[in-house]
Amino acid sequence: MNEPLIYVAPEVALLRGFGAPTERYDAAIAALTEVSPFRQLYTPGGRPMSAFQSSCGDCGWYSDARGYRYESLDPLSGAPWPPMPDFFVALAREAAARAGYTDFEPDTCLLNRYVTGARMGAHRDADERDFTQPIVSVSLGAPATFLWYGAARKGSPIRIRLEPGDVLVWGRSARRGYHGVQPPEGGTRFNLTFRRAR
Repeated sequence: MNEPLIYVAPEVALLRGFGAPTERYDAAIAALTEVSPFRQLYTPGGRPMSAFQSSCGDCGWYSDARGYRYESLDPLSGAPWPPMPDFFVALAREAAARAGYTDFEPDTCLLNRYVTGARMGAHRDADERDFTQPIVSVSLGAPATFLWYGAARKGSPIRIRLEPGDVLVWGRSARRGYHGVQPPEGGTRFNLTFRRAR
């Protein structure tokens, strides 16, 4: 894994193809979502999210009328989220280390599924306890354009076209930067977002 590290914004690193080959994720995602299926979540204000989500690891990200939060048990089943596959953890650690985070230990992975027309509006990851830990984001399936806004939600974002296997890592001054993603181009896109939540 000697892919070049490209900084697309201050403290936002792009590793082209670092997650390849992407076929290895198919069986893992299928097995994980057999236990905790993809579901449509709602914002605290009651708006449906266009991407479908699931989680694996020690806890899972969730959203409903009670707010944005991490849950130790899957609210759909009342059972623990499925364990994070070892190769997921290894990939997240290696990508983080390439960007200078040598002690990253993810305890959760959010799985996003984007079908035609699904997008993610500008938001920031702010539900974790330790903001010294980075975010590691792996793009799979159809290409899409990632939008990096930075400190302010408004304005013209930096546009980054993501191909299958591309990995983004951001932290330090960028850790709570606003970001989003446009709809996938010509198919279904999956995204794995690794975080240290607790």
